[in-house]
Amino acid sequence: MTRTNSSRSSRVVLATLVVLLAATVPAAAVSVTGEDVPEEAQVGTQISATITLDELYQNPQSERWQLSGTTELTDVSWTIVFYDQTGSQVDLVEPTGQSFSGIDVAASTGTAEVEVRITGTVPEVDSYSYDPAQEFTTMALTRGQAGGASDTIDSWETHHYTERSASARQAIDEAGAAIDEADASGANPSDAQANYDDAVAAYEDGSFDVSTNLANRATEQANQARQSSQTRRTIIYAAGGLVVLALLVGGVFYWRSQQGPEDPLG
Repeated sequence: MTRTNSSRSSRVVLATLVVLLAATVPAAAVSVTGEDVPEEAQVGTQISATITLDELYQNPQSERWQLSGTTELTDVSWTIVFYDQTGSQVDLVEPTGQSFSGIDVAASTGTAEVEVRITGTVPEVDSYSYDPAQEFTTMALTRGQAGGASDTIDSWETHHYTERSASARQAIDEAGAAIDEADASGANPSDAQANYDDAVAAYEDGSFDVSTNLANRATEQANQARQSSQTRRTIIYAAGGLVVLALLVGGVFYWRSQQGPEDPLG
């Protein structure tokens, strides 16, 4: 009986803690209802991105806060458009530079939705990474409160590349696929794997011509290993078939030899 009461009390305490935690942990501050951000872009080209925010005054509840933003794009232009509940534009601001702050978002102005647009030039790559692919921050947005506290709304990244790095990456991708096929065929393309690893290292070092050559060599070695494995299997299957055929033929001759001479008068 004592154990039953103790167990029930423990469950009550646990349930109370869960409720208290759920009440004290805030949900996401602002809802992102639309995002149009390029997944990848070439260095030096101009791109645009658009983010749409709503549920502006919840978690924590506040009828006024400040929007900040930053980017690694260069030659940047921002456009921040404010809409009311009917979808009508109520305001527009155009900050300059790679970052902005102190943009008021207030319920008193009728603002129910904010659209942040950015246009800029894709920056140079500081360091290359094959997996995961190198990225830069296209846009990061923050919600700030009067007391100085701030929450990150979200951050959006884009893979950036040069023409040479893209060619090297494609060659590495093809080598990886060829090695996977060779492995699946039962081959052991160790030489191809070694060149593949060296190609990745050269890519991350920025030596794209070397990386491409190593990756192409890895592809050739993997294909050769796969073909050799398939040839060996074909030979084994053929040899096995010949053995089976020989056994069948031998069995027939043996069976005939055991039947005795045929009766000519029969």
